[in-house]
Amino acid sequence: MHKLLWRDIRQSMGRFIAISLIILLGVLIFVGVKATGPALIDSAETVLHKQQLSDVQVISDKGFTNKDVQTAEKVAGAKAGKIKFKYVLGGRHKDAVALYGFRQNHGLNQLRLVSGHLPKTKNDIVLDQRAQRLNHYKLGNTYTFKKSANLKQQRYKIVGFANSPQYIDNTTRGATNIGTGQVAYFAYIPSSQMNLQVATAINVRFSSLQSLGTFTSRYKRTVNQKVVRLKSAFKSRTSERKAEIMSVGEKKLLPAQERLATAQKKITLAKRRLPSRSQGRIKKTAALTAQQQKLDLERQKLINAKNDLSKTATPTYTWSTREDLAGFSAYGESADRIAAIANVFPVFFFLLAALITFTTVTRMVEEARMQIGTFKALGFSNASIARNYVAYALLAGILGVILGSFIGNQFLPRFVISIYSEYIFHIPVIHYQCFQILLAAIFSLVATVGAALYVILKQVNEVPASLMRPKSPRTAKSIWLEHFTWLWSKLKFYQKVSYRNLFRFKSRAIMTILGIAGGTALILTGFGISDSIGASGHLQFNQVIHYQAIVQATHKDQLSNVKHTIQNNSHYQSSTPVGTSVVKVRSTHNQLNDVNMYIPSKPEFFGRYVHLNSTSSGNKLRFPSKGIIISQKIAKTLAIKKGGKIKIVVGNGKAVSIKVAAVTKNYIGHFMYLSPQAYQNAFHKKAVAKTLFVKLQGTTSSQRTNLGKK
Repeated sequence: MHKLLWRDIRQSMGRFIAISLIILLGVLIFVGVKATGPALIDSAETVLHKQQLSDVQVISDKGFTNKDVQTAEKVAGAKAGKIKFKYVLGGRHKDAVALYGFRQNHGLNQLRLVSGHLPKTKNDIVLDQRAQRLNHYKLGNTYTFKKSANLKQQRYKIVGFANSPQYIDNTTRGATNIGTGQVAYFAYIPSSQMNLQVATAINVRFSSLQSLGTFTSRYKRTVNQKVVRLKSAFKSRTSERKAEIMSVGEKKLLPAQERLATAQKKITLAKRRLPSRSQGRIKKTAALTAQQQKLDLERQKLINAKNDLSKTATPTYTWSTREDLAGFSAYGESADRIAAIANVFPVFFFLLAALITFTTVTRMVEEARMQIGTFKALGFSNASIARNYVAYALLAGILGVILGSFIGNQFLPRFVISIYSEYIFHIPVIHYQCFQILLAAIFSLVATVGAALYVILKQVNEVPASLMRPKSPRTAKSIWLEHFTWLWSKLKFYQKVSYRNLFRFKSRAIMTILGIAGGTALILTGFGISDSIGASGHLQFNQVIHYQAIVQATHKDQLSNVKHTIQNNSHYQSSTPVGTSVVKVRSTHNQLNDVNMYIPSKPEFFGRYVHLNSTSSGNKLRFPSKGIIISQKIAKTLAIKKGGKIKIVVGNGKAVSIKVAAVTKNYIGHFMYLSPQAYQNAFHKKAVAKTLFVKLQGTTSSQRTNLGKK
């Protein structure tokens, strides 16, 4: 029987390979797609862990000292480090640059060199790899900053190009309020070269968070709890830092105070020594009065300076987590989407492969009826005969499972990761998905061994005489199509045979139809996914958004000057003032970060720039006097419907509860819209419009860049 098994494999090598290939394809897609999502996450987390990406970053307008670092490290498990950081203009095209002060042995947010070396002397600069790719900088080139950067020197020598874990998406580096408004790339120079008396940012990393998985909901919840504890620790530090700033400021004012005190003493002494004669006394008194008035004026200026110092000395803190980094959330969401596809697409493919395998094995056993009958006549047991065919199917299945698991687990994730070229995670970290491989093996063996067992057990129960004769054909019966004589009479002979066979062998017909339908569905699904992704951008920027630029002024008073500058451009069409802010939104079920909230100053004209259409009726939405309009992805993520309530968390941490007035269609990003009256009702203050939505006509990329610089 063993010899016969190997002979059957050799003689039917094509069938054996076909069964193995079908199983291989099914397992490859199932295991490969299932492994791709975890591989994307593992590859990212390996790089982020190696480069010690901080969990939390806090920026202060008054800077940080060592006491602030100690305050941060009071939170259990926190490791903190301060760094100098600011946005400046530099390079050939006066690009907006995120400039950092480099210090040796700085543990957090380590750079990964692509070429060259880290700064060693005061003249060295390391640039973002993106600068090398976009602006064609080379090692040894001179890099020049504008004077407004306020550095100890303007020219530096490029000694290296690097990637940073803070900038994982090579297509974006975030936004700023200088230059074109978009950060072009980052740069590192020696920290001593930056004319900043104190550090401007603190990076904090928690050892206990590193094992949670940076893209998991558990990590996000835990890091938010850590931020709350850090904020609590910095509450007491705020008054201490204010006192330090006041002390420094008062020391600077001390010479002026002493000078005024000395001048006052001189005036007082002079008044006592006034001459007794009336004419001389009058002249001296007039002169002293003028001096006293001048002195009082200077004293008032000094008092005003002290008051201003007291008002501005209180530090404000801006908190951010990994989710706030450019491209970070998008990468995690992309991995989640692939994981979601893996729950449907490969399973369907695998079921199709199992169906084809079942049909092939069934036909193989049925064709061996005479051989099975001969074995029974010679005295072989049913188990011995069955074992031979089961072993045939088992070997084909095992071969397909082994090759499919290896190729799928190792090569498909590598291929997908190579497609993600816009991210810095180019080195794939892939672990074997043992559970998925076990599932695939079980399904494969059910499809092969199960099919062989099912058919062979039916065969061996027949008597040898019956098995050694060809199987009697099924009785032909009239089919329903024959009742339509006008149609049946026009069919050719072989057409009639084909239709009768479809009804005589229903199982084969059903399997054939299902196989073709499944293959067609897979192809259509692939095209559908591609079209859906491509259509999102088309729908968003053709049906929803109709402006070409957003321009934001630092202060409301500047908006008229900004508008005047834009109006002088030949491509300008129109603009509208809008109050904008980026907020967090919470419900009882979930939280969303980086949600854009818009408050148009003129809601009646806002439809020219953004079309708000109801998701339920499709009708145009009007701004209500109470309540907020949210985009459909916010509603879905937070499990909120029209009439429900959400909490909006603004920059200062204050949460405001507001009713959802409507849900609008939207395809990319998260947006919320309020009328000025609704905003005032909810936040008890007027919205400040510092932003213009601008419609331009016929502009090229370079023309938009030049306009942005102006």
